[in-house]
Amino acid sequence: MATTGPLLSLAAGVMPDFSPQQTVAAAAESGWPAVGVWYDPATWTSATTIEMRDRIADAGLIALDIEVIWLKPGPDDPAHFAAIDAGASIGARNVLVVSSEPEPERTAEKLQRLSDHAAAAEMRVCLEFAAFTTVGNLQSALSILDQSGCEAVGLLIDPLHLARTGGTPADLAAIDASRCPYAQFCDAPAHGPPPSDVAAIIHEALDLRLMPGAGQLPLTELLAVLPRDVPLSVELRSAALRDTYSDPTERARALLAATQQWFAPA
Repeated sequence: MATTGPLLSLAAGVMPDFSPQQTVAAAAESGWPAVGVWYDPATWTSATTIEMRDRIADAGLIALDIEVIWLKPGPDDPAHFAAIDAGASIGARNVLVVSSEPEPERTAEKLQRLSDHAAAAEMRVCLEFAAFTTVGNLQSALSILDQSGCEAVGLLIDPLHLARTGGTPADLAAIDASRCPYAQFCDAPAHGPPPSDVAAIIHEALDLRLMPGAGQLPLTELLAVLPRDVPLSVELRSAALRDTYSDPTERARALLAATQQWFAPA
């Protein structure tokens, strides 16, 4: 287990082929200090909440986040508030939100209501931007956060999404550090698909991420402008990683070793 540097968390997206229970077990067995939890409203029950709460507590893990709330057009979805309630019960610190709501004002209003609901459990609702969502870049995300009028709503930075939407670490320098309770972490080639090829952008995000240090994203520069020792959810969605390590614990161990190796020189 890492003893120096930021808190490292095994992101739920690393384990799309395994259950939340298996992800927690893999994180614990491989030495991760924290873990992310995938919430599927179709399969998550009150029994799941109890089991996950106990597994996380027994393993001594931190539940860094629960995901994903995906905002869509129309009224508030009760399943989104249920996800927050589940996160609160298992001790999650943050809840990840993305949006397909086309109206920025409605996105801001929904975020405010979700944040108000999460506040009772001292959880942070964090908005993530990406080229394939209606919050398509950093500037759009910041505008929505301002419109929400809720200082508790956080901003989640993914280095891949930042790069593929034309952003740079320098763009983050003026952001209030309190807006970023945690960040994601991964590597990728310096250049990706053209902005017009949304299908290819999604494919890269889900299947082609690289181990820290194996690509050319400006990770050192990014960490320099984020809050000091910001917790990092290592979001390495990779078909190669899944194919190479079919065992969840072996996969988690390999990713942790690669991430710690990247931090070792610092």
